[in-house]
Amino acid sequence: MVAPPWYEIPPPAYGGTEAVVARLIEGLQARGHEVMLVAAGRNGTGAEFAQTYPEPQHPCLGQVEIEVAHAVGAAGHIDGFEPDVVHDHTLVGPLTAPVRRAPTLVTAHLAPVGEAALCYRFIGGMAGLVSVSHAQQRVTSGIRWAGTAHNAVDPAQFPFRERKGDHVAFLGRMSADKGVHTAIAAARAAGHPIKIAGRCTRPEEIEYFEREIEPLLGPDAEYLGEPDTAAKVELLAGARCLLFPVHWEEPFGMVLIEAMACGTPVVALRRAAVAEIVEPGVSGLVCDTEEELPAAIREVGRLDPRDCRRRVSDHFDVGTMAAVYERHYLRLVRERSLSDTSR
Repeated sequence: MVAPPWYEIPPPAYGGTEAVVARLIEGLQARGHEVMLVAAGRNGTGAEFAQTYPEPQHPCLGQVEIEVAHAVGAAGHIDGFEPDVVHDHTLVGPLTAPVRRAPTLVTAHLAPVGEAALCYRFIGGMAGLVSVSHAQQRVTSGIRWAGTAHNAVDPAQFPFRERKGDHVAFLGRMSADKGVHTAIAAARAAGHPIKIAGRCTRPEEIEYFEREIEPLLGPDAEYLGEPDTAAKVELLAGARCLLFPVHWEEPFGMVLIEAMACGTPVVALRRAAVAEIVEPGVSGLVCDTEEELPAAIREVGRLDPRDCRRRVSDHFDVGTMAAVYERHYLRLVRERSLSDTSR
């Protein structure tokens, strides 16, 4: 299991991909698999561990040199471990797949646009490339996909709460494409206070926050900063609903299933993978326009929190995700075996 070099596994706060990697390791071990994790920083899982960087490299997030060095280091560890399958969650690491005997499965955690689309087109031709939603596959043509494996959470780590507060919640990085400004306007129009939490550390996030969000804050719109795991769960579990007015083709949206696991319904715009994750009228309300959001916030209280949690348990729990990935691993092993036999 090759993780990106930016955050520890599991992440103490921000890190959706890293959280998925941690849960997948748990799910695979529960199914009897031996797992080796290659990552930066400390190991917070039960897997055998190989380290590329002593510290996670999030201050250098996106630097190609870091990704390349991480991929080279990971390749050396993989050779020593001799695995049956390599599961790579990075963008650069899959380029080493052709030089090893074990087949490689790659999860596409990024939206397949721009340079990422070019990479995924190339990767799909030499490794098994899996999307995290069906919607992700529709963004760009010409990519060879091996299937879809939805992200997942462990519901036990998100305590269910039936009684909700009056506030709505927004959780995500401070970015225009996340729709923070839209969330504040919708909550205000609905007459409900909003609590906002998320990462605001990169220059473009700080600029957006200071220009667009800070002037909108007040007694009914509070920014809480970047939460740790405990604060995140408390925010989601106590909210009337989670607002998700996304303005881009987000591949998945981990916060959707995290909120529903707490019994908190979602109010979202119908974009990206939203309709694939949220069951309209059961675990949330999905709107076609921003103008519909305030009414949905007022109406969402009629939904049953138990149905929200059931949606996660039935479709987005760790056991389901691990079983899907196991099928992909077995298929790759069989294909490699047949290829070797035919030579």
